[in-house]
Amino acid sequence: MSRVLIITRRDSYRTVAFIRACARLDLDLVLAADGPVTIVSPSHRGVVVDFSDPLRSLCELRREFARKPPCAVIGTDDQTIEFAALVAQDFNIPGNTLQAISSSRRKDLARACFAAANLLVPRYQSVGSDCPDALKRDLVRYPCVVKPASLSASRGVIRADNDVELDTALKRVRRILETEGRSGTDAIVLVEDFIAGIEVAIEAVIDGGRVLLLAVFDKPDPLQGPYFEETYYISPSRLSKDAQSMLQADLQRACEALGLTHGPVHAECRINNEGIWWLEIASRTIGGDCARIFPLAIGFSLEELILRHAIGDDLSRLPAVPGAGILMLPVPCGGVLRRIEGLSAARQVPYIEEIIIDVREGQILTPWPEGCSYPGFIFAKAPSAALAERALRYAHDCLHFVVAPHLPVALAGPPIAQDRSQSGVTATLPFALTSI
Repeated sequence: MSRVLIITRRDSYRTVAFIRACARLDLDLVLAADGPVTIVSPSHRGVVVDFSDPLRSLCELRREFARKPPCAVIGTDDQTIEFAALVAQDFNIPGNTLQAISSSRRKDLARACFAAANLLVPRYQSVGSDCPDALKRDLVRYPCVVKPASLSASRGVIRADNDVELDTALKRVRRILETEGRSGTDAIVLVEDFIAGIEVAIEAVIDGGRVLLLAVFDKPDPLQGPYFEETYYISPSRLSKDAQSMLQADLQRACEALGLTHGPVHAECRINNEGIWWLEIASRTIGGDCARIFPLAIGFSLEELILRHAIGDDLSRLPAVPGAGILMLPVPCGGVLRRIEGLSAARQVPYIEEIIIDVREGQILTPWPEGCSYPGFIFAKAPSAALAERALRYAHDCLHFVVAPHLPVALAGPPIAQDRSQSGVTATLPFALTSI
């Protein structure tokens, strides 16, 4: 029985999926997390590690694997892949270098690597949060895009069409970074040319430096801004076989430029008459519940594919599935969710497989670019990609979000805080005022 180490966070939504995939593949699983994982059972062990103290955590794992070392180590997300790389190096297991992972996690570093490899890169500037006046405005071409170098899921990505919009976008992005507690190199902001064209997402694995595509997803709705919340992923891609071969070859060059040599890759790019422009290449799988499209689009869970690759299985001949898609439900507006109407009708639309709602009544909805959480997901499986997309659109049209304003309320009277110099306090009620 092959032994694998999964490095995760104690609250990660991916943990259960990896446990189930290990059970299907009959793998000996060890989970390492930054706290007790409540779902650990006698069939697989759990080890508590401290990501802020990697040397001590490595010692813990050496003791755990003293008798039977792992044959593979997998980090589940951005917060764990760097430590996973250290563990792989320590156990002499194939993996990526820390430098390659750092380059893939920072958009400014990635673009420098792409430019050095003669890949298409939009003209850009890097601006630190501590020197906002360093932007060379004479080099800015409109429309441009402002984006944090270290955030994902399109959070903080804003299009600007003139000087006023650019100033506003920069202020908003800096506030988002401050809210996240980002500083130094983690607070770098890019200002780059807007790239027109169609956009696709790619899931792949790298084996011995060779890129193998697992899936290419079309994004049929044009993402023109001013914000870039993703919605539809449709499979199989309607790009021609020749175009997908070119995509694979260019992704190979991009991964080589970053120094990535092993494991999963999530990539997003835009394609136009000039060629392929890489927006993001991450040394991890796709985030969120989006991975749940894989059983519909490929016939296997994404976690199972990643584990099969890790233990040396051949993934070059995956089954063809006629049509599948996912809709990441967009946030209709900011406010307090009262209810979602039309769910029953949406679930009855032909080819709809599942609708997952992750929000509850009373929760606050925050749209992009400040937000990054989807209210839910709709999944479809159909005889063709076009029918899957159509089913998702029909189901979405059935839904109506009832959202009330989220109002800050000034409370009169003595201050609640111990600072008696304050004459009042501003509180945000956990509910919406619908009438007075």
